[in-house]
Amino acid sequence: MGNGGGAPPRRIASISLHTSPLDQPGTGDAGGLNVYAVEVATRLAARGVASDVFTRATRPDQPPVVELAPGVTVRHIPAGPFGALDKHALARYLCPFVFGVLQTEARNDAGHYDLVHGHYWLSGRAGLAAAQRWGVPLVQSMHTLARVKNAALAQGDTPEPEARVRGEDHLVAHADHLVANTPVEAGQLREHYGADPGRVSTVPPGVDLDVFAPGPRRAALRRIGLPEDAELLLFVGRVQRLKAPDVLVRAAAELLERDPSLRRRLVVAIVGGLSGADLAEPRRLTELAHSLGVADVVRMEPPRSRRDLADVYRAATATVVPSYSESFGLVAVESAACGTPVVAARVGGLPTAVRDGVSGVLVDGHDPADYARVLHRMIAEPAWRDTLGAAAVGHAAGLSWDATVDGLLDVYRGTLTGTPLQLAACQ
Repeated sequence: MGNGGGAPPRRIASISLHTSPLDQPGTGDAGGLNVYAVEVATRLAARGVASDVFTRATRPDQPPVVELAPGVTVRHIPAGPFGALDKHALARYLCPFVFGVLQTEARNDAGHYDLVHGHYWLSGRAGLAAAQRWGVPLVQSMHTLARVKNAALAQGDTPEPEARVRGEDHLVAHADHLVANTPVEAGQLREHYGADPGRVSTVPPGVDLDVFAPGPRRAALRRIGLPEDAELLLFVGRVQRLKAPDVLVRAAAELLERDPSLRRRLVVAIVGGLSGADLAEPRRLTELAHSLGVADVVRMEPPRSRRDLADVYRAATATVVPSYSESFGLVAVESAACGTPVVAARVGGLPTAVRDGVSGVLVDGHDPADYARVLHRMIAEPAWRDTLGAAAVGHAAGLSWDATVDGLLDVYRGTLTGTPLQLAACQ
């Protein structure tokens, strides 16, 4: 990353139309993007850069303005009917959302915002309209890409609509700067969308190293109500086909077939909630576990607070991230920071979140037998598992949110002054 010259922005408008930073990650459309929005905004505020985070109001009783932290304001904009809406349906309510954003700015003196940062393509479309109206730059983070997701669909999953693809094309062409989570995503923006390399910078997301930190595994097992000899295999995230929690359930069946003596100690925890159009997925997972004869070891758990989740990570033998597509893989880095190795699919940004053979193991493809072989070795060879876990802590230490904010401030400064920015090498 080149040093963006000039002063940082005084106040930015951060757009997160489809999901509020106040929502619980792991449910609905809330996930890593929500964590990203909160962590970045609060750390920017600590450095003197205020943020207004604009999101769609989902309840009539929501206050229009919520102070998330000093210098961070969440603004709920009425747009369309209240309640949960599928992300694809939200496109029809872009106009009233943009109108609400513009109304908010109009109540202030001219030049209230120095820059707009859009998160996800829907937010980017709204952010582009606002940025052009205010005469300020738009920095855009896609977080996921439609063409990439459509090239790696899970069986039975629904492709991203053409309207999203066209929307992303428009943003890539018109945003002042694009922020990619990893070098892989930066390459995808160039390859699949024709992005100008001079307008793409790589700024990896981070992990809260104060919350997600290592600790004794046996004590963590006790705290979450499991016996000290339990072998906990963990999935954390929205329960949807894209995230492939079924791969872990099937791998558990393979494990027990390979070593029936594990049944007494094995626990498979799926920690997450309903997501978007995949409302039937938890029921399908439960039916799958029954059909495979592993229902007695599989637990469907609700999302946890961050501090509780850290204990669950510490208690796990391994965290499994078998996604079909993943722009970064925040769960993998949180697990690593807690000293728990990760077994993940070799897709998207996961090779950045997981150092293969060092902080965990990357698996080619989604064959449950391949995951079962790695997981069985972690159980059978605890010394190897512990070596990976110790190295995982060091790997995660290089991916802090403070480093993320350093990179974003460089991008903001460079965008405001028109200074070309180099494509950053990922840590």
